Amino acid sequence: MAHHRKKDPLIWGLVLIVIGAIFFLENFGLDVWDTIWKLWPVLLIVWGGLKLYKGLKEGQNKLEEKKNYPSSQDKP
Repeated sequence: MAHHRKKDPLIWGLVLIVIGAIFFLENFGLDVWDTIWKLWPVLLIVWGGLKLYKGLKEGQNKLEEKKNYPSSQDKP
């Protein structure tokens, strides 16, 4: 659980920077919201890809741990 706590401030910091940049660009007449509205599904694709990657990586790590440290049940 502590591992996730360290990421929370980083993620919220990035979210605030992105939102601030959007409002900043809007002040200069750039229609950022229209572009975001068109491209928001890309966020879902990237998020799903990251979840898939992390899940596969964790599964691979568990498999390697199991190979390196066999349980007492595996002994004859």
